[in-house]
Amino acid sequence: MKRDGRKENTVGSKRMTAVRRGRGQEYRDETPAGIPETSAGAPERSAGDREGNESMIKAVIFDLDGTLIDTEKYYRACWPRALAEFGFHMTDEQALTIRSLGRPFVIRQMREWFGEELDYHAVRERRKILVEECIQQGGVEGKPGGKELLETLHDRGIRAAVATASDLERTERYLKKVGFYPYFDSLVSAVMVEEGKPSPAIYLYACEQLGLRPDQCLAVEDSPNGVLSAYRAGCRVVMVPDQTEPDDELKKYLWARVDTLRDIIALL
Repeated sequence: MKRDGRKENTVGSKRMTAVRRGRGQEYRDETPAGIPETSAGAPERSAGDREGNESMIKAVIFDLDGTLIDTEKYYRACWPRALAEFGFHMTDEQALTIRSLGRPFVIRQMREWFGEELDYHAVRERRKILVEECIQQGGVEGKPGGKELLETLHDRGIRAAVATASDLERTERYLKKVGFYPYFDSLVSAVMVEEGKPSPAIYLYACEQLGLRPDQCLAVEDSPNGVLSAYRAGCRVVMVPDQTEPDDELKKYLWARVDTLRDIIALL
């Protein structure tokens, strides 16, 4: 039993050792209509639409960094610092571009910018150290409204999962630190699939672990690469912007854009 009285799930008990590969499912590439917004940032929908949504959304799948926990700012600062130690200059725009960008795409992108001689793995290891130092100094906090949203999901019987580029050890450690860990049925890392975001593989696998179709799952993301990954998998995507707002092109892939995790409660 978990400390709040809920049973430990079997998916969660296996997630530390499972190494699964993404399948070759096709994903959607059509462009949806834009999302009308209120001044508060939540999409306008009728009561009838809301009632229909309640019966369809069976799970919510969250990104981690920048979505559940306030750590994306550290990556934005530490990638350029790590690269500078290896003699490369990364702009802030480039640091923003690689948010949630997974294997093999991030390696290709970095070598396109900085040349084939770039030792990506060495730079990444240094970046990991710098991020840990920032977290030790500045701490790690849950994003506003996260606990309230997770409590609501639990009360309504809606399952919760994480789909992240971070490794499982770090994911569990920080979710426990901010008090979110007990609410999740499944944690999925990009190391479990062949391709990271913006490929749909991680969301397809997360849905598979939950035993649900993608159209039964709501995905919550803060970055363009994460949004594209979830949309291509067939999930409804809600963006809670962290470092940047969605541009007009990205808005085409969103079911909603909200200011905080708390605002998602009104969409369920």
